[in-house]
Amino acid sequence: MPDLSLRLHKDMLVLSTPLESALARDTGLDIEMALLVEEDTLADLLRVETAAMAQCMVAPTASLLPACLLHKNMEGRLEELARTALDLAGETKPQHLLVELGPTGLPLDPSSKGSLVENRDQYVRAARVFEQLGEFDAYFLNGFADVDSLRCALMGLRKASDRPVLVSVDVDAEGTLAGGRDSLEDALAVAAEYGASAAGFQTSAGREPACKLTARASQACQLPLLVQLRVNERKPRQFDATEENPWYRPDTMIDAALHLRAAGAQFLRATGNATPAYTGALAAAVMGTDVAPSRFALGE
Repeated sequence: MPDLSLRLHKDMLVLSTPLESALARDTGLDIEMALLVEEDTLADLLRVETAAMAQCMVAPTASLLPACLLHKNMEGRLEELARTALDLAGETKPQHLLVELGPTGLPLDPSSKGSLVENRDQYVRAARVFEQLGEFDAYFLNGFADVDSLRCALMGLRKASDRPVLVSVDVDAEGTLAGGRDSLEDALAVAAEYGASAAGFQTSAGREPACKLTARASQACQLPLLVQLRVNERKPRQFDATEENPWYRPDTMIDAALHLRAAGAQFLRATGNATPAYTGALAAAVMGTDVAPSRFALGE
């Protein structure tokens, strides 16, 4: 497995699509239960992502934090579930394997040291488990809606691991985080301050606003940039992009990938209701290319 750190600021890389949508459609199960009773189904979904040529396989581990598992009545099963997830994802022999971790779901009071420590320690505990289990390249902190929870996550990981960390926050077309208080630039500053290796955002906005956000991000920080495009609804019979549904079929990703690369992105991913065909379109568009030497200016 090559060292992901050696490829930062160099090769264009595509991340695998989330499995939740396909898993719910095929089995009606969430990831945690599937890791217990539907290993074969998860393995099949991961193999399809490999066939779609994703260089970075995202392991199905986003909710494997103690608080999240307690909420699912799976307290004490973190190591078991983490081992299964890493084994299944590792069997696909990806170029790079990422351990995804999302928000804790716990209330967070930024003025309370106890609240901050409680949130931070969720990631310390999870990372200590993953560090003992096997080979993977990096952590992927994903789905954050405010800078305080992101800061806690980064601090927790850095207490337990020195592996690369990719970071993504959820933003609207204006670059405001989903929590409504913070900006994309605020999140990128926290990512840089607390040792992230790459940073970026997830948005359901269309190509033009996504490129403008990427250009903003490239001006705000020097980290490699990650862009995730959230697919709201797949509509093969839709004939043009709309503001409500810009990513209506996989081939919309081809043009988007080229423009996002030119705007400064290195890592690309299709999320939400995306299928492996979306991954394949992104991969085909940037396969074998380097990060663009020049970046779009804002407004282009």
